[in-house]
Amino acid sequence: MRIKKNDKIKVIAGKDIGKEGKVLYTLREEGKVVVEKINIVKKHTRPKKEGEKGQRVEVPAPMDVSNVMLVCPQCSKPTKIGYEITEGSKNRVCKKCKKEI
Repeated sequence: MRIKKNDKIKVIAGKDIGKEGKVLYTLREEGKVVVEKINIVKKHTRPKKEGEKGQRVEVPAPMDVSNVMLVCPQCSKPTKIGYEITEGSKNRVCKKCKKEI
């Protein structure tokens, strides 16, 4: 998976198309990402203690990694990610501006 935690992404497919946000965490085995303030669903919670009320809580749901695209920090454009190997280290590179991410 080329997208990592704290990356800025743009949604390219789905109900939130065009929105941008920060990746909270990734689900590597499932190929999904959870993005802040995107793909919000309502989750119903039961009352924990007697006298307490149940609630509807809004939480971000996982979305497929193929529906998002990384936004390059240097050129601020959605881009594909390439790799460059230098001195034994593998770095992510923006395909548009050729700078390291």
